[in-house]
Amino acid sequence: MANLNKHITDFILYAEQEKGYSVHTITSYSNDLNRFDLFMKSYTNNPKWTVDKIDRQTIRHFLGKEFEEDFSSRTVARRLATIKSFCKYIHKNDVIKTNPSTNIKTPKTPKTLPVYIREKSIEDLMNSPKADTLIGIRDRALLELFYSTGMRLSELVNLNLGDFNSDQQCVRVFGKGKKERLIPYGNRAKISIDNYMLKRGISIKTGDAKEPCFINSKGMRISTRTVQRRVSMYLQQIAEGSSLGPHTLRHSFATHMLERGADIRALKDFLGHSSLSSTQVYTHIQPEKMKEIYKQAHPHGE
Repeated sequence: MANLNKHITDFILYAEQEKGYSVHTITSYSNDLNRFDLFMKSYTNNPKWTVDKIDRQTIRHFLGKEFEEDFSSRTVARRLATIKSFCKYIHKNDVIKTNPSTNIKTPKTPKTLPVYIREKSIEDLMNSPKADTLIGIRDRALLELFYSTGMRLSELVNLNLGDFNSDQQCVRVFGKGKKERLIPYGNRAKISIDNYMLKRGISIKTGDAKEPCFINSKGMRISTRTVQRRVSMYLQQIAEGSSLGPHTLRHSFATHMLERGADIRALKDFLGHSSLSSTQVYTHIQPEKMKEIYKQAHPHGE
């Protein structure tokens, strides 16, 4: 039986190249499996243990140890998901005869509602960047596109000029698993992007299709960390909270769409969710809005 590190390396390459998972997911997989490896070395008292030693009991003991070390249920659940994916992979490739992780229940995790900002605060947010600097104009375009489409941070930083159809006002993004989807964007976002491109001396229509949409001061593609820092800075100017960031705009997009009557199945496609359950969290965000609609619509609502 091949060395464990070989199986882990093969699995990581499979997740990265064939499944197209993000850098964040790949890093989590690597960290989780390395932690499980350290546990198994101690558990089996064998630094060269093999994957046939993984069974239901060892996985449950690993999860128990993680809880004993005060890791959150969310973290433990993620580590179990990694182990399940790994076991499924090596079972599918006939490395092990049975999958020991199949019937292990995932720890219950507390449900947290997404953080979003009120619709009336959006105007203030969009006016936060300086209108007389290239970086400010870039940031305005970035904020407008983020809010207009609800795309993920990773999708935004990877945008190229060739991904835009400015006539149709649609942008192509590559989501999780490299799944491609088209998202429409509004006039405000179009005007801001066109203004940003004008300041850069290029055009979406005639520019190099592989040119990054958003760049830093050195002319290179903007980094996720820079976007996180800039967006968080602007959000903190108009709202309070420790978890404000790019995802806040995605959550705000989804919340405001539903508040204005968008179909939840259509919203699922906009957001690039693989299942409707991921989208349904937004239906529980604003009970006061639901009460308002109820009072207006129901004969005995008052």
